[in-house]
Amino acid sequence: MSQANRLHRMRAPHWLGLYSMIALAWVLLYAMQLPSDLLAAASFYGAEFWEALCRVEPGLAGAPNIWLMWALMSAAMMAPTALPAFATWDDLVQTGRAQGFARLAGGYLLVWLGFAVLATGAQLALAGVGLLTPLGESANIWLTALLLLGAGAYQFSTLKEACLSKCRRPLVFFMQYWGDGPFRMGLRLGAVCLGCCWALMALAFVGGTMNLIWMGGAMVLMMLEKLPEFGARLTRPLGYGLLALGAAVVISELGGWI
Repeated sequence: MSQANRLHRMRAPHWLGLYSMIALAWVLLYAMQLPSDLLAAASFYGAEFWEALCRVEPGLAGAPNIWLMWALMSAAMMAPTALPAFATWDDLVQTGRAQGFARLAGGYLLVWLGFAVLATGAQLALAGVGLLTPLGESANIWLTALLLLGAGAYQFSTLKEACLSKCRRPLVFFMQYWGDGPFRMGLRLGAVCLGCCWALMALAFVGGTMNLIWMGGAMVLMMLEKLPEFGARLTRPLGYGLLALGAAVVISELGGWI
């Protein structure tokens, strides 16, 4: 299929629905990280719902909002990284495109909603022992170093490479699992993308879970890493860079003790 035809088909209603979902996720994330003075102004003008949505309470009371934040992060950051795979599936399907597309995307996002549950538990646990700030940013230099070193080391793992190989070749992936149907293929695709990206997503605890600049930068990196040619040249240098950052954090901390 020519690029022009593919772009034309990606203006279909099911594609517009996906784009709208991604855009809405980013808008809500922006609303959740608005400064308190703007939230107060919004409340004054009658937007109490938004103020309640954007408030993160300490402990278990804040779990629903923290889960919502991670769910929105997953949709906003991970759905764009799967667009080439979704487009490949769309090219292969001849009938029932919209319904199958929704099941495929739904299965994919369901995996990341499950990841949001785990991330919420991790954030509550780490915040409970004082390792995270209220904004979800590491308050402990050793936690920061561990996250950076762990993410860097994972870049060289066989599991990461196996998952990336499927994400970079969506046509092969779909031909291998076509008999599973769109929903189960979506679950499989979400699982391999989770295998690719969970360690990078965990770096939200370094950049801050409410930091839109970090979210945007991480999304671009994960998108590029899944590209067949460019991504293969990015994975290891990114790993070396993360290891170097982690080592620099450790060295700076040890230097402060001397």
